[in-house]
Amino acid sequence: MVRGVHAKKEIEAALAYAERRGWRIQSGGKGHAWGKMYCPYKDAECRCGEFCISSVWSTPKNADNHARHLRRVVDNCTAHRSQKH
Repeated sequence: MVRGVHAKKEIEAALAYAERRGWRIQSGGKGHAWGKMYCPYKDAECRCGEFCISSVWSTPKNADNHARHLRRVVDNCTAHRSQKH
């Protein structure tokens, strides 16, 4: 399924970053959410599910900060970090 393109280029770049690392992006959120990012590692030890799903806001106050947050979620995934080492 092809996802929609986020209007903010910074966030779209962060979503592309997540997709390159295997994360699934699903557009079509409810309320203020544009969509969600889903971790590809369905591991019980992956932060107890804390970072396995992350909301992508449609109109964040600061797009740069939100994009940085999304990248941090991807980079701090426990399963992802253990596979790199």
